[in-house]
Amino acid sequence: MSGSAHRNRCGNPRRARPNLLKYAMRYGPNLLEEILRRTDIVQLVGRRVKLTRRGQAFWGCCPFHAEKSPSFKVENSRRTYKCFGCGKGGDAFRWLMETEGLSFPESVERLAGEAGVELPKWTAEDEAREEKKKSLYDVIEAAAAFFEAQLLESREAKEYLKGRGLDAAAAKRFRLGYAPAAGNALIAHLTAKNIVQDDLIAAGLVRLDPERGARDFFFNRLMFPITDGRGRVVAFGGRGMSPDAKPKYINTGETEFFSKGRLLYNFATARPAGLKAQTIIVAEGYMDVIALVRAGFEAAVAPLGTALTEDQLDLLWRVAPEPVMAFDGDEAGLRAAQRAARLALPALKPGRSLRFAFVPPGEDPDSLIRSQGASAMKAVLDAALPLAQVLWRGETEGKDFSTPERRAGLERSLADIVSLISDGKIADYYRRDFEQRVFEAFKRRTPHAGERARPWKGDRAGRGYQPESVSPAVKASLLARRGGAKRVKETELGRLLLEDPEIACRHGEMLAALQFSDPLLDRLRQELLNLAASGSRLEKGGLENHLVRAGMAEVVERLRAQGARSPADEGTDFGEDTDARFLRAAAQLRDMAELALERSRALERFKNEATEESWLEARRLLGIRSED
Repeated sequence: MSGSAHRNRCGNPRRARPNLLKYAMRYGPNLLEEILRRTDIVQLVGRRVKLTRRGQAFWGCCPFHAEKSPSFKVENSRRTYKCFGCGKGGDAFRWLMETEGLSFPESVERLAGEAGVELPKWTAEDEAREEKKKSLYDVIEAAAAFFEAQLLESREAKEYLKGRGLDAAAAKRFRLGYAPAAGNALIAHLTAKNIVQDDLIAAGLVRLDPERGARDFFFNRLMFPITDGRGRVVAFGGRGMSPDAKPKYINTGETEFFSKGRLLYNFATARPAGLKAQTIIVAEGYMDVIALVRAGFEAAVAPLGTALTEDQLDLLWRVAPEPVMAFDGDEAGLRAAQRAARLALPALKPGRSLRFAFVPPGEDPDSLIRSQGASAMKAVLDAALPLAQVLWRGETEGKDFSTPERRAGLERSLADIVSLISDGKIADYYRRDFEQRVFEAFKRRTPHAGERARPWKGDRAGRGYQPESVSPAVKASLLARRGGAKRVKETELGRLLLEDPEIACRHGEMLAALQFSDPLLDRLRQELLNLAASGSRLEKGGLENHLVRAGMAEVVERLRAQGARSPADEGTDFGEDTDARFLRAAAQLRDMAELALERSRALERFKNEATEESWLEARRLLGIRSED
């Protein structure tokens, strides 16, 4: 972590603002701060969270994760909120982005309006461009109304919808329409309303044919309006009604306000439902979304005819920490799942991932709901798989790993997946997860050709080798010795933290990664991390008083009593500073944890294989001598 990051984390009054540079250029260097100054963040957050005053701050239960005791702090003096459980925090702009899924500009406009801050007027060119866009929104809305009216006149389109289980009420709810087969019906209708051809082209409704001139972009297609985050129609998706229509689905081309990789079908409607339920479902097509919403799964969206993009993932994560990808169970659906899984890897953060729900082969959400009902779809969603499992399936399902070279190739592929993860902590957890899966998959010895699959009992010469037995007393003694060493090392770290609390600022990431088996010491570790994250000054005397007030007097007294030099300190150079002592002790505790995991795996391997090789390895790691 950089020095500046440490200073911000440990109490520097300078606070980072998202996208400040970009928007300060538009709004002026002080305007965003003025909006925040006029915004009562306690009142803003209090609309969603029940807050109780304690001192100068307000506390409540975090809205971003389930908790019973309040760890969520809001301060008007700092103009920030912070959860010391899940780590989420920020200013009033970030609050609206996190809780309502707004973009940063939308948050600025909302708070400016509530605070009575007038945003600066744009230049004449800006105003002209914005007015032009407004007029184009009106043009597209007029086209949507035309398509809706044409659906009522098309027997073929209504019969198609009826065959898909959609009645007139459903068509009205989703504003479905029909583009007539005549190539210029929309042009004729809109030009009669004094809308010029250039605007029709700019809105993506008309294209110029070199031979026949201006033609409607859509004809003889069932129409699905596509809206932006504010619910304004900005484009259309069209499904061909003719069996030989090529392509089957087309979208409006790229325009000034529509890019198919940056929007999601039904997002404006799904966003509030998803924020309330803290989940959002991603299906593959328009009809799947409509079926899901009608079945009660209102937070449902779909990409616009392409694979999921980074921008669309960002939209999803604004709504829910773990969006559910509801893909078809066929090969195409599995490939789409793998693409989405790999796309997400660089952007994973603590608490932010994906889950994957696969409908049975031959079905999609629409057909499954129509044939088996909403309960069948709910069962599919409830069985959604975590991202790590989907990645594992993609690398292993249906593949042969009968040779060492193939197994080594699998480990190489899994390592390549881990290398795509930007967050170091998450990458480490994925590495461990894959290692465990590899171990579980190949822990049983593969028999040689002609050999029965059975535990190996013979020695190297085949003479009935049986491993030495180890008495329970010896095992208990070994475990006690190891557990005692771990407790001594944890106590050493606890004394260092009490002696120099600023360690939590300087080495917060390493401290957060440590695992303390002693619950009192682990609570001390977590309390220091919370204080560091809040920007509080960590001084020894003040810290001890804080811990006593927080009900942690027992651990303070215990560590004070351990103040005399302990056996764990033997060989320590008292000329070393606390940073060096902390880093060495933390590395030793981490090594102990890794060795314990290695021992556990060795014993598991011996239990399943019972070979001489596995026993010798287990005995080495357990430290059992021949005389034991």
